[in-house]
This record gives sequence, C-alpha cells and structure tokens, in this order.
Amino acid sequence: MQGKIIKGIAGFYYVHVIGAGVYECKAKGIFRKEKIKPLVGDNVEIDVINEEEKVGNISRILQRKNELIRPAVANIDQAMVIFAAAKPKPNFNLLDRFLIMMEQQQVETIICFNKQDLATEEELRKLEETYEKCGYHILFTSAMKEKGIDEVKKVLEGKTTTVAGPSGVGKSSLINLLQEDIEMETGKISEKIERGKHTTRHSQLIHIKDNTYIMDTPGFSSLYLMGFEKEELREYFKEFKEYEPACRFLGCSHIHEPDCGVKQALEEGKISRIRYENYVAMYEELKNVKKY
Repeated sequence: MQGKIIKGIAGFYYVHVIGAGVYECKAKGIFRKEKIKPLVGDNVEIDVINEEEKVGNISRILQRKNELIRPAVANIDQAMVIFAAAKPKPNFNLLDRFLIMMEQQQVETIICFNKQDLATEEELRKLEETYEKCGYHILFTSAMKEKGIDEVKKVLEGKTTTVAGPSGVGKSSLINLLQEDIEMETGKISEKIERGKHTTRHSQLIHIKDNTYIMDTPGFSSLYLMGFEKEELREYFKEFKEYEPACRFLGCSHIHEPDCGVKQALEEGKISRIRYENYVAMYEELKNVKKY
C-alpha cells in the first residue's frame, strides 16, 4: 500500500493513504542501519499490521523529487510565504531572507500578503511593484473577509506546497479556510496526529484534496543566512541579472564599484530600493561572519 508521510513525532510516522485514511507507522530497522531517515513528504510503501487500528510499518521510501534542509521535508513542489500587508507591516528583510532560502534550495516561491483589507491601495501597489519586478507570483488575501481564497486554492491545486510565515500574519486562519471543502477523513487524521498537541512545533502535511497537500511549518521570527559566501548573495536577487552585463567589473558586488549596472538601475527606479538595501545589509552580515 502506498501513501505519503504527513507527520513524524518521536519515531512514529503518520502515513496518509488516499481513500483509506491515516496509518500510524514505525520505520523498519533497515532504514536505521542504512542511516536513512524518513521525512515528512516522503512517498512510501507500508505493510499494514492492523487495518482496524490503522497501524503499519514503512517498508520502502520511494525516490525523492527533492529534499529541503529547512524545513526538513521531501517532495515539495513550491513554497508559499505569508506576510501581512499591514498590522503588522511586512518585515521586508525577513521576507527577503526566506526568498533567498528557497532560491538556495531551488524551490519556486509564491508571496501571499494577507490582511489586504487593512492596507491602503498605495501600500498594496508598493508591495506588488517591489516583488513582481523580481519575478515572484504575488497574491493578496483577507482571511477575515474571506477574499482571495479561490486564487490561493488555484495555485496550490495538484501540488505539495510548504506554507510559512512569521507569527501574527493570519497564517492559521488562511490555512483553516483552505481546508473548508476537505473530505470527512480529515477529522480522523486530526484525531490521530493531535495526541501530544505538537501542532505548531512540527512540520505537518495537510491533505486538501486529490494530490493537493500543504505543509504547515512553525512560525519564524528570524532566519540566518547559511551555507554560502557574500560573493554568492547577488545570485539570489533575481532582478540583478538583467543589469549585471552593464557592470564594468566582472564579479561586481554592486556596492562600492564604479560603473555598476545594478546601481544605475537602482537610480533609474528599475530595482526596488527596499530590496537593494536589504541586499547591502545582508552582504555586510555575511562579510562579518567569522570563519572557524
């Protein structure tokens, strides 16, 4: 029987099998021996031990499409990061850090600005202009007024999406709305995996419909830049690429050098000043990281 791991707690893995429900499984000893750890998102084969109690063993992990380090999950198609358009105002530095983290892991990211009803038209336009220039898909929603939910459902359909964002942006309210049409078996899923109330501290997959899953990850308030040098940072700011051929120096950092195509584009309003200032701040941060 094949299914997908939707949650893992203390050595137990909860495997969702479409049409059959959720099975509580242990991983066979062979995985430990081979130092393979099952991940949330893994497609697996299970041997059912007790159908009535929905208990089984994971016998095989199918080939992974990808494996993310943060959060530690497998077979993700895309990410959706949720920030509030207002109250609280978006922390652009934090948003850009998340985008860099996903760029590093080559995961396409959708940006969802919730609480659109609390922002002015000018604020919404500024958000759209800033991130559409970088090539990101932007969505505006209001969980409170249930606006924009159909558009979100459309971009999630048929995919496994990791959903993340800082606390206080309405992420939980939005995720609850996405589950409105979910079939009855979800109640049983919740019952089975709720024991211990690990809902916010562990990543878990929520089955929305057919092959549509969302991964709710714990809220974050800070993200550290890891695993790359300051010279690589510019690669993760997609909007720079178009203007780099105009730089006088190969490997231009776009900060102190003269005749820089990126700085020229900045002055002409073609690149967002918010994004550029975040780039400079992160470059300095990476420059000051001690090498051990």
